[in-house]
Amino acid sequence: MPLPQDRAGFDNVTRDTGENREQAHRGGSCNWNGNGFTRYGLPLSPGRIPEDAHRGSDRKRRTALADPTVLGEHGGIWSDAAELKKRFWSDDVSERRKALFPFLWTTIAQQGQIFGNQTKGSIARVTNGMAFSYPGYNEMITGHPDPKIDSNGFGPNPNLSVFEWLNRAPEFHGKVAVYGTWNVFQNIFNEKRSGLVMQTGWDPPEKGNLTPRQELMNELYRSMTPLDDEDTYNSFIQIPLLEYVKTGQPRVLFVGYGETDNWAHAGRYDLVLESAHGFDHFVQQLWEQMQAMPEYRDSTTFILTTDHGRGSGPVEWKDHGVDEKGSENIWIAVLGPDTRSRGERENVAPVTQAQIAATVAAFLGKNYQQDVPLAAAPLPDVR
Repeated sequence: MPLPQDRAGFDNVTRDTGENREQAHRGGSCNWNGNGFTRYGLPLSPGRIPEDAHRGSDRKRRTALADPTVLGEHGGIWSDAAELKKRFWSDDVSERRKALFPFLWTTIAQQGQIFGNQTKGSIARVTNGMAFSYPGYNEMITGHPDPKIDSNGFGPNPNLSVFEWLNRAPEFHGKVAVYGTWNVFQNIFNEKRSGLVMQTGWDPPEKGNLTPRQELMNELYRSMTPLDDEDTYNSFIQIPLLEYVKTGQPRVLFVGYGETDNWAHAGRYDLVLESAHGFDHFVQQLWEQMQAMPEYRDSTTFILTTDHGRGSGPVEWKDHGVDEKGSENIWIAVLGPDTRSRGERENVAPVTQAQIAATVAAFLGKNYQQDVPLAAAPLPDVR
């Protein structure tokens, strides 16, 4: 069944190999972010959609593996359905999900851990009771839900995030960054107060004396016809992201991919699959680039997750929120040198979105709950 998900966010946690130094990087919600694994899928990090008229359900989500009930008339497919099935379909569920997310279901599943497959006794959920983006990201980065945040248009976040908290520490200051397709991340991370390095939405990414390549990137930002005025394409954030990792060398990094959610809200299941597959490639690309850099090699952890789940059914996959059953279900994946290889977790205690903030801090050797007692405890058995 469709596992559409919202923005994907993923965290990188990098541990320095020097004495008494640890670093964390985030890449995340994860965004990738959705129904997570309710049926069987994984972080479909790419997706966000145009703001719905109904603020409460907002947009976003992804799909974990191709769904036969949506590959036809209900999927709004403009591409050739036979070609999509050739690329993403298999009667074998394991092969089907691997076709959509090869990096997730090979490298991460073999070397890391994945929570959220309810058919195997693993539950991962949001606890904010709203199942849309801003409440989900707030829960993810602060460690606790806030009932006052009930709209994507809420404004600057009054709560302290683990990223802002880390940025206040001398060893991380100026080296904590947020790269995301959605411009609302500026409010979610409270850009003005937090002082985080930030690149979001359609703001041209390159500043100062530009190379021809950088000027071309800015021109594409200025001239491309947007699907969503608030949300750029995953590929547009990926290019400046990879450059920033090379030159800025962040200690802590959040990456939010939102494209799949946009296509899901638009009813384009074919493009949900395409952008989800692309998201998996972008995560692999970032992982391989960091592993090729001595600053990050064998000392970086990725935490991938999503801000909410999605409805499940021939039409319900297009939306999420309290009225769409299953929207509370998400997934969480962890890959890094401090995480034992356990693959898909089976028959384990439920985990929640709120546990991610303290987990990021714990990978850096920090106790986030000490200063933010409302925060949930770190994820168990991942470090």
